[in-house]
Amino acid sequence: MITKVLKIDINSLQLARNIILSGGAVAIPTETVYGLGANAYDTGAVENIFAIKGRPNDNPLIVHVHRGFDISELVTDIPDYAVKLADAYLPGPLTMVYRSKGTVSPAVSCGLSTVAIRIPSHEGVQKFLKYVNLPIAAPSANISKHVSPTSAGHVYADLNGKIELILDGGVSAGGIESTVLDCTGPEPVILRTGLITREMIKKVAGACGVYEYKDGETARSPGLKYKHYSPDCRTKLFKYEEISDAMEYFTQRMRNGVKAVILCDDHVAKMVGVNYVLNLGKTPEDMAANLYARLREGEKIAQEIIAIEPKNKSGVMAGVLNRLKKACAEVK
Repeated sequence: MITKVLKIDINSLQLARNIILSGGAVAIPTETVYGLGANAYDTGAVENIFAIKGRPNDNPLIVHVHRGFDISELVTDIPDYAVKLADAYLPGPLTMVYRSKGTVSPAVSCGLSTVAIRIPSHEGVQKFLKYVNLPIAAPSANISKHVSPTSAGHVYADLNGKIELILDGGVSAGGIESTVLDCTGPEPVILRTGLITREMIKKVAGACGVYEYKDGETARSPGLKYKHYSPDCRTKLFKYEEISDAMEYFTQRMRNGVKAVILCDDHVAKMVGVNYVLNLGKTPEDMAANLYARLREGEKIAQEIIAIEPKNKSGVMAGVLNRLKKACAEVK
């Protein structure tokens, strides 16, 4: 199969629509990461996504819709706080989980009675979603467990020959996946941290819980159960308080002939003062935007990435740290 990478225009949108209606999958840009989209009503098309990615079939997907789509066609019981949150933060990097009406394929939610809905703000994907006028189930457009893609080039590196089309919408500005919020209870509960922070949600909804996944539970959101975001090289993660230990380990690995790099924020990069640094940037937004690109850069140039946690762990940084820990976790 030849994989085309095309800018978003009327011709590429028509091709994308034809692929979607025939049960195929198209890689699409969003403001967070690139997604691998298929018709959420079509079980065969949804199952094909799992096959292309090598994704476990108990890891639910997110359904993407355009601004004008009536989500009451897909969900029931929309609480007042969810309406307020949607008014405040959508379109944007917020996925909201509702009780499902059962209209999308059961393969989307992997047997759960809920469905996750997102309205992305990226103008290119909004054009695509309006053009196909269907709910689109889409996980990240990469091989399962690999680093999420934030550019068309990243998608091509993982899925060349596996899909027909990548819609090129430039580099994703957000850089980490959307916040996933359970909206089925009396107050919202964060299932996966992201760019819409707990503080932002509490400001609008008045309260916000945080779910902690336990081994053996059914995954209620993408990004919970398995190792994710992992580069194709060794990784080791140190806490901010362990900078000296990290540098000692780095020196030891280099002496042993292992080509290693340090992954850290700009503050730590200036402290350690070595040449082999993948600098995530200064601000939380910079670090979120740069994380996956730096991990992909690291796997190309090094045998091991030695990561050091940022000192700041609140707000957006909670999402960055979540992805960093997953990337450096033991394989499951």
